Amino acid sequence: MRYLIVFSFLVSLLFGVVDINNATKKELVSLKGIGVKKAEAIIAYRQKHCFENVDALVKVKGIGKKTLQKNRANLKAGECRK
Repeated sequence: MRYLIVFSFLVSLLFGVVDINNATKKELVSLKGIGVKKAEAIIAYRQKHCFENVDALVKVKGIGKKTLQKNRANLKAGECRK
């Protein structure tokens, strides 16, 4: 378990944190379980509604709690720029 935590931390340092309010499609696709269609859905959602926190990502159609949990360590909800 300890190795998994260390590995997750190192991966997050290597790939950086993805800001769901400002990330590009390419950055969003780099997340686990997020393909082009889901990345486009995230971008479309945030054009209408800012993500107030990472948990709000589940409001996007096709994004569930499992996908959120897989990526939680690599996500943040930064300042919204509409």
